[in-house]
Amino acid sequence: MAIAILGGGISGLTLAWYLQRAGLDYDLFEAAPRPGGTIRSEQHGPYLLETGPNSLQLSDELRELLDGLGLTSQIQDAAAVSQNRYVLREGRYQKLPASPPALLTSSFFSLKARFNFLRELTRPALPPDSQETLAHFFRRRFGPEVVDYALNPFISGIYAGDPEQLLLHKTFPQLAALEQQHGSVVRGLMKSKGAPGGRRRIFTLREGLQTLTDTLARKLRRAHFGQAATLLHRREDDGLWELETTAGPAPRLYQQVVLALPAYTAASLLETQFPEAAAALAQVHYPPMTAVYTAYQRADVQHPLDGFGALHPQVEQPYAAGSIWTSSIFPERAPAGQVLFTTFVGGSQYEAQARQPEAEQKAAVHQELSRLYGVAPGAQPLWQYRYYWERAIPQFDARIVPAHAAADTLALQGMHVTANWRAGVGVPDCVRHARTLAATLAAS
Repeated sequence: MAIAILGGGISGLTLAWYLQRAGLDYDLFEAAPRPGGTIRSEQHGPYLLETGPNSLQLSDELRELLDGLGLTSQIQDAAAVSQNRYVLREGRYQKLPASPPALLTSSFFSLKARFNFLRELTRPALPPDSQETLAHFFRRRFGPEVVDYALNPFISGIYAGDPEQLLLHKTFPQLAALEQQHGSVVRGLMKSKGAPGGRRRIFTLREGLQTLTDTLARKLRRAHFGQAATLLHRREDDGLWELETTAGPAPRLYQQVVLALPAYTAASLLETQFPEAAAALAQVHYPPMTAVYTAYQRADVQHPLDGFGALHPQVEQPYAAGSIWTSSIFPERAPAGQVLFTTFVGGSQYEAQARQPEAEQKAAVHQELSRLYGVAPGAQPLWQYRYYWERAIPQFDARIVPAHAAADTLALQGMHVTANWRAGVGVPDCVRHARTLAATLAAS
């Protein structure tokens, strides 16, 4: 059985790796000359930047993949201070409580909000609702303050999303399950001893996360980079798939096809033979996102920067969604005596800012950093750089539901999907989904 994999990001590369290890025949086609999709590491003089994911959580599946690739020795753990997370509140950064018990004793939330947290234990569970948003769920269980100052910045900073739009059962189905199984999210968390999955080890690779995708690509025997799929057709007589690429016809026919592509790219391949599926995939929303990297002299920044970074609630009316304190997490990413911020501008709640001209963005980021971190008057950045994604992270809102349904229907015809709009937006989610699909294809 030959399998065509379209897309050479982390999902497609991981799938091909596991198919190869299982002895299955495949061809992987990637439009770009380089592998990795959104995982990209760039060296700019003394600064090592990540323009996609900035760090990863070490899931069991990701650990297994790194071990199989011989990359375990390249793992670099985040500094201990990365356990601290800050949120902007009333114009200054305050440390976010790291656990439910800490929440009750911290002054981060008001007494009313802490009382609402306790009352969650007695609030009745409602029947499951597939249309319930994250904000609605947290508001009815914990009250508005938790939504404004915990949920909103988290969802904006991590998912580039809006909790008023993202669906609970598509983003955090574990929380919905806790309510149904235990009658209370808090009670369920206490019985499971923490949040679903717990807080995993945060890490990078010493030469950048692109080391992972580059290594995967080098080990694949049937990977074709710089070849975009242009036509995909399923023959009615035998059900085999024909594939055309920018380099010409694919070398053979395929029994199975896997779309490891962004939804909008996959839609263009499906519109001729599968117009309904194509229409559903084309609706998936990818908001724009800009990363602005800014370096200062350490002596010019008053804030201790003793954490992973800081997130900005929308209610505070910020310019950026927040910043990662890159030089605090991984000190080797910037020269000694300097600090490096990675600031995110954009996402669903800040789309207008994301599309502003580069000079305006850099100036606005410097102004906000100066105000919030106590940058010395008159001090200017030693260095700034901008990276722009026109389409960043897929949103698991109401528009993702028909796309997922279309993917289920296509699977019945030998076309499968493994991509972040299907698996989940995190790299560990993509690795897990690709590994599972490889096992399914091998078993068939």
